[in-house]
Amino acid sequence: MKKLFFLALLMPWRLLSMACPACKKQQPGIFRGITHGVGPDSQWDYVIVAITLAIVLIALFYLVKRLIRPQEPKHWSIKNSIITQA
Repeated sequence: MKKLFFLALLMPWRLLSMACPACKKQQPGIFRGITHGVGPDSQWDYVIVAITLAIVLIALFYLVKRLIRPQEPKHWSIKNSIITQA
């Protein structure tokens, strides 16, 4: 029952997030149908987005790596001090 509720709740948001027919005509092939508004103005826009995506993915990789295996002594870890207080 919960799955149906969440599905019914999320369906209108998916439909609202899709691009309208006028926007589909303005977008380049890679973005056609998923974004509103005009497409990228130049090739530099793609470069900026690619660099930003690379930075975010590198940060995400190191975040997960440090959460799984922190490189600090066990007695010095802040999470150990929180766990021992509880």
